[in-house]
Amino acid sequence: MLDEHSTRRQRFSTILLTAGVGLGAVLCYLITIPFLPAIVWSFSLAILFAPLDTWIRRAVRSRGLAAAATLVIVAGVIVAPAITVIGFLLNEAVGSAPRLKAVFDAGNWTRSIDNYPHLAPAIHSAIDRLDIPELIQSSTAWLAGWSGHFVQGSIASLISLLLAFYFLFYLLRDREMATAVTGRALPLTEAEFARLTDRIVNTVFASVYGTAAVAVLQGGLGGVMFWWLDLPAPVFWGVMMGLLGIVPFLGAFVIWAPTALALALAGELQSAIILTVWGTVVVGLVDNVLYPILVGRRLMLHTVPSFVAVAGGVLFFGASGVVLGPIVVAGTQTLLEIWRERAKELA
Repeated sequence: MLDEHSTRRQRFSTILLTAGVGLGAVLCYLITIPFLPAIVWSFSLAILFAPLDTWIRRAVRSRGLAAAATLVIVAGVIVAPAITVIGFLLNEAVGSAPRLKAVFDAGNWTRSIDNYPHLAPAIHSAIDRLDIPELIQSSTAWLAGWSGHFVQGSIASLISLLLAFYFLFYLLRDREMATAVTGRALPLTEAEFARLTDRIVNTVFASVYGTAAVAVLQGGLGGVMFWWLDLPAPVFWGVMMGLLGIVPFLGAFVIWAPTALALALAGELQSAIILTVWGTVVVGLVDNVLYPILVGRRLMLHTVPSFVAVAGGVLFFGASGVVLGPIVVAGTQTLLEIWRERAKELA
């Protein structure tokens, strides 16, 4: 009777413990939400720069000094170029709106279209239905006011950046301890935990190195062509093309294709052809050839789950979803594989 009573008491205690753990996990998640972007980026940077930190640690024989030195290098590699690009973006956002309005002026389009009497009725009908003049006016107004919103958001971004570097220092210095604690907390064997860790590390490398390399190349090549054709805000549109290049199924063509069409309608056929060929052959080649080489096997996700992971991650988590989305999907896939293997062993 005592044994049965003890068993019931133990079961009840286990239920309460499970409920407490679940409640604690939810509360911890809610507490972590404000710091999630900083945590994600610090975690990603810690994985990417761990080899460098290990090399410095061997030279200075101090985990703290090595972490601090790595932090300085990361700041020089990432923060300094980012500040430079942001400065260009702010200047272009302020000064390029009038030029954009002149380039895409509806009156210029109308005069150019009238030179093609066979196509003019259809093109005029399409422009009227899409209300392109209003769309252009709204776009230029948004570009003019973008700098103000950016400055407001940059304050929060600066705080998040400082927190990311704060977390990064401790993740680099104490990464062995953090890995050991995480391994003990998860209900996985050493082999299973190593498998999950490898998958997450590969996902971070693929998401950051591969995706960033493709985005930088696409944005850089697109921006250079905009500059060569003397189009407004080449740095701004280059950055936009790079950001769109991050998301699967989208890409730089979302920017350069409408621009080429606008140039053609404005009578600048040579510039429109050059931009189209450059965007299709050169910029498109980067996405179709370089992305599979850099990302391919390391991400180990089909194109559709990859799109859902990146696009859904951005929509749900914000900018940090570019990395966090693929981590969640890849990690869940690995855990499901481990669960399936265990189920087969028990069957």
